[in-house]
Amino acid sequence: MIDPNKLEIREIKYNTEEYSRELELRDAVLRIPLGMSIYHDNLESDKTDFHLGAFVNNRLVGVLILTTLSTEDVKMRQVAVDEQWRAKKVGSDMVRYAETLAKNNGHRQMVLNARKSAVVFYKKLGYEIISEEFLEINLPHYKMRKCLE
Repeated sequence: MIDPNKLEIREIKYNTEEYSRELELRDAVLRIPLGMSIYHDNLESDKTDFHLGAFVNNRLVGVLILTTLSTEDVKMRQVAVDEQWRAKKVGSDMVRYAETLAKNNGHRQMVLNARKSAVVFYKKLGYEIISEEFLEINLPHYKMRKCLE
């Protein structure tokens, strides 16, 4: 666990230096281990999505993206935490921050596609599985949701 006074969660603006660092982290955590590259993904939605970054001493250690689906639903995606910062509550702090932000913006439900390996993490945060297992980027996933009210 890290000192919560040292962790800062804030918006990352699209097409900035921080956004470039975000892409590097997403690539390192979510794509390179699969033999893929984030730079081959269609990143068009990044322009209109809301990007959250977790920073320690101005170093980006975590990222999370929110995509508005409707006035009621928001989707959490591309959650990534630097390997050196895992198991220090960075991910759970980002998710809680995102939930509060979404709720304050009038959304009633958070949805996500969780890698099978992350299902336990999301269950601990109150998410429930709402689908059968399916493949996404060649990995088993589950759709999950949480009511924000």
